[in-house]
Amino acid sequence: MTTFTITADNNITAFAAAEQVPEGQDRFATEKDFAKLSSDWPLTRFPEVWNAFAGVVPFDSLKPVKKFTDRKTAVTRIWKAIQALTPAPAPQTPPAAPRKAKAAKAATAKDATPTTRDGSKKAIVLDMLKRPDGASLKDIMAYPSHCTSLA
Repeated sequence: MTTFTITADNNITAFAAAEQVPEGQDRFATEKDFAKLSSDWPLTRFPEVWNAFAGVVPFDSLKPVKKFTDRKTAVTRIWKAIQALTPAPAPQTPPAAPRKAKAAKAATAKDATPTTRDGSKKAIVLDMLKRPDGASLKDIMAYPSHCTSLA
């Protein structure tokens, strides 16, 4: 968790680890901590804090202000703005279990004739279609009566 510090000069600094924070600086890590820390500040300090970083990289889009409507608004806006100082966490993906290789189907030639099990319904219908006169739909629908056994 990022820890922020604010100096008497209103300089806010972000630290990746709390151990890195120098002594003598007010520190906070959450918006709630910041609200608690700033609860005894005069309202005039909030625009000073805001204007210390407004317009500076990475706060180019922020405009200086003369005052805030209230303490809560000031804390919220400052907190949201200083989140730009927080380093983006590196995406952490859990270690993936090794995947088992899928069984690959053997490649077949496009001209290869399909093979069927002898005596299966499919084989019987294919045999009927291979006859010199072919087979009508009526013949195919009636084929079980022609067979002595069904596969």
